[in-house]
Amino acid sequence: MNHKIRLGILGGGGDSLIGVVHRIAAHMFDYYQIVGGCFNPNPDENKKFAAHIGIPAARVYSSFDVLIEEELKLSKEERMQVVSILTPNFLHFPMAKKLLENGFNIICEKPLTTSHAEALELQAIQDQKQVVFAVTYTYTGYPMVRQMKQMIADGAIGAVQKVDLQYYQGWINPVIHHAEQRKSVWRLDPEKGGISCCIGDIGTHAFDMLEYATNMRVKTILADLNYRYPDNEMDVDGTILVRFSDYCKGVLRVSQIATAEENNFTVQIYGEKGSLKWAQENPNYLNFLQEGKPQQQLKPGHDYLSRFSLEGTKLPPGHPEGLFDAMGNIYSGVAKAILGQDFINGAYPDLEEGVRGMLFIEKVIESHKNGNVWVNL
Repeated sequence: MNHKIRLGILGGGGDSLIGVVHRIAAHMFDYYQIVGGCFNPNPDENKKFAAHIGIPAARVYSSFDVLIEEELKLSKEERMQVVSILTPNFLHFPMAKKLLENGFNIICEKPLTTSHAEALELQAIQDQKQVVFAVTYTYTGYPMVRQMKQMIADGAIGAVQKVDLQYYQGWINPVIHHAEQRKSVWRLDPEKGGISCCIGDIGTHAFDMLEYATNMRVKTILADLNYRYPDNEMDVDGTILVRFSDYCKGVLRVSQIATAEENNFTVQIYGEKGSLKWAQENPNYLNFLQEGKPQQQLKPGHDYLSRFSLEGTKLPPGHPEGLFDAMGNIYSGVAKAILGQDFINGAYPDLEEGVRGMLFIEKVIESHKNGNVWVNL
């Protein structure tokens, strides 16, 4: 008998980058079986893609609403147990709300919704339904990020006093200078992307990483955003000052017009006794620096690492752990929660992190529009 978790997918069909990441992640630890979904709003493309990945025609649904209606007709032993939402931002809220109301567990791409109010509404429903809800801040799944989190929690660098996170991409640069080309990018469309492009897309990753790794909550922020052109409604670059307290401060630097940058996400956290540095484009290395001592470079798979890091390591030392592996670790954490198994706190980013991400986005926009002033989170 097949005891794998029955997974449904919304979106992520065709040549979607994030779709293939989620599908591989779901299969990585042998916890899940993809049993159906609605992969594309185009009926022909939807059926074609589903057949390509081996989904039975009876479980390929023409729309999200039909998916829920038909799945609820099945017995609990047959219906989807968890649904992954891989659609553009504006669809996250209506899909997640209806899935929650009908008792489905959820794995949702970030940002969680297009407003903090919507995020809070989802949180209230989840509190009532008590289902598992993960938001895929993928980088939290890297083994060496989890090692960093554990070391900070264990006091390896002492009290945190300075943070510096940078997330630079350049992919919008070729289109931002042409008003007509901008119209072809859904992230630059407020109707589909929400109130923010750069902050909503990658700034929220940096913010989540900061709170995830430090185990601390940002208290106030001050933002300065760049829209590049007066007729462009969506931010493409920004700098955000953050304060945990009067004596612990830092900066988040994010951009999608950093020409020729690919996915340059770096995390630097400085404590009173030492510091930790990690870079997403070279994720196998966590640099540990202490006053008066040689720099240490920690790598995945070694016995000197924490249990949390080793649980997410699938290969012997010296073999790179990548983005697919990070997403796979998140799916593994969700599976343990669904099955009622023991899992370490932080094994998957939960709904609260998605809600915090939406609050951050709105407060960044508020800070910038009010004249680059400090606002409270």
